[in-house]
Amino acid sequence: MVAFSDQARKGLLSARRYGDQALTRSDFTTPEEVNEVYRRRARFYDWSVNAYYLIGFRWWAYRRRAIAALGLQPGATIVEVGCGTGLNFRLVQESIGLSGRLIGVDLCTDMLKQARQRVAAKGWSNVELVQARAPDYDFPSSVDAVFSTFALSLEPRFDEVIAKAAMALVAGGRFVLLDLRMPDNWLRNLAPVLVWLVRPFAVSLEVAKRQPWKSLQRHFQQYNYQEGYLGIVYIAVGQQTRTRDVR
Repeated sequence: MVAFSDQARKGLLSARRYGDQALTRSDFTTPEEVNEVYRRRARFYDWSVNAYYLIGFRWWAYRRRAIAALGLQPGATIVEVGCGTGLNFRLVQESIGLSGRLIGVDLCTDMLKQARQRVAAKGWSNVELVQARAPDYDFPSSVDAVFSTFALSLEPRFDEVIAKAAMALVAGGRFVLLDLRMPDNWLRNLAPVLVWLVRPFAVSLEVAKRQPWKSLQRHFQQYNYQEGYLGIVYIAVGQQTRTRDVR
């Protein structure tokens, strides 16, 4: 069972502080509602996610595992859907090097502002940031990898995103999805509590019902899926095996 210490509760309550008005008035079923939450918390996002370490959720370890699953090589072109403040950029850069190309896509301009500051501070000249809703983004003609961490389930049109990415990926290219889900085990009975814990990041019961990993399985010939943290987090990998028709 997941036990919450007094320190953990205080940390999570503190993480909820920013964007409370938006949190209390919606079920986050539209991009506008989600954007409002992240607009309010953009400056504090990197700090606030660390609060979940207090309940044993090692989000950084899962991010490392997801990016490792991409199988990146130096010089690769990669798109991150829902890049936020660019927390994953350093891990990607370690694999693709300066000869690679990293494209970060996000709807929230305030989150992208933080990402731009991170890119400037690190001197990364191979990063392109795009402000767009994920289903409306046009992928480059040839992409080596696509990934999304704790973001795609917030997009109601996630199936469109995965379908477009599958068309853009080269043969052997991978789409890696790291996200939260409603567990199938006994913890499902605690759904209201689980959702409350992640509501600061625009998660509701409606959002929790979404199953983008099934779209990944449908659009890719090769597929792998694994769960962690008592079935609450998962990493799904789809690999493109067919050569695209570029006529």
